[in-house]
Amino acid sequence: MIDKNRLVNTFLELVRIDSPSGHEEAIGRDLADRLRALGLTVTQDAMGNLVARRDGTEAGRDGAPLLLSAHMDTVGTDVGIQPVVEDGIIRSDGTTILGADDKSGVAVILEVLQGLREEGMAHPPLEVVFTVSEEQGLLGAKALDLGQIRARQGIVLDSGGPCGTVIVSAPYQDKLFATVHGRAAHAGSEPERGINAIRIAAEAISAMPLGRIDEETTANVGVIRGGVATNIVPDKVELHCEARSRQESKLIAQMHAMRRALEEATARYKATVDLQQERSYDGFTLSTDTPIVRRAVAAVKALNLKPLLLPSGGGSDANILNAGGIATINLSTGMAEVHTVNECIAIEDMVQSAELLRRIVAH
Repeated sequence: MIDKNRLVNTFLELVRIDSPSGHEEAIGRDLADRLRALGLTVTQDAMGNLVARRDGTEAGRDGAPLLLSAHMDTVGTDVGIQPVVEDGIIRSDGTTILGADDKSGVAVILEVLQGLREEGMAHPPLEVVFTVSEEQGLLGAKALDLGQIRARQGIVLDSGGPCGTVIVSAPYQDKLFATVHGRAAHAGSEPERGINAIRIAAEAISAMPLGRIDEETTANVGVIRGGVATNIVPDKVELHCEARSRQESKLIAQMHAMRRALEEATARYKATVDLQQERSYDGFTLSTDTPIVRRAVAAVKALNLKPLLLPSGGGSDANILNAGGIATINLSTGMAEVHTVNECIAIEDMVQSAELLRRIVAH
């Protein structure tokens, strides 16, 4: 059985440990100690990721290894998080994020490991990965040596929604960095000698398809930097853009449209543009016949809940694991309004998430 009080206390302890992306040293030490106390062998790579292992029980020793994963970092720079428990809901004090993304996933994994040990339940060999710098672009998972992971099936706990939500598809993502080069001039005495890079960028952006392109595809211009003073025609503007789609062909088409808008706008003004495009991560789609999906669906139904096999609009460590040949689903822990000061999690949702994971692991 899941020990609700212990799960909540673990979560509260974890969110009080400062761990913005890139600063996970303290929580890494804490989690390594917790895992060793639960009988797992623990290693830490140069990036700071923790990889822990526990042999299968006698009855489950011959089963296929299973990977459990969550990330230990939190978004932004918030520190000094003070959780508040009220009416079955855990929030911050309103001045910071809570950190349920993704310390709820970490707490759930730790509780399930503890429960399996106490109850002596049969389970296959387990591998646990707690990553760093997920919020900075899945950097920890990207640096992970997947050659050391035996499991070919995995579960990431890093999603919201009701218990029973199973993310089985997530998008590809590309980023586009553009620098528009115009020509500087005095804005009052000789503006005709200048080429306004901000105007070019504005025309390019207005020509781009942005926002929700279709049910699988989105695009955004998120950063614009340029200009020095109002009396100078700006000669340079930088744009940071992204696009995502669960169909790689659609992503390619979207990125082409964004690049074309920039190239055509600069050509009209006899300016130039430097473009740099990079793949952030590959997408994945798991069928209902994938063993880990079937296993999750069976466990959800055993809890008398409705399985919700859903696509995601964002990436997670599951993208990296799937690209590395580990069929990985992403389960909800019940986190809500993440990345804001209104972030919260219902205790019963977290408990249900732990019970679901316990059933999947011990299936």
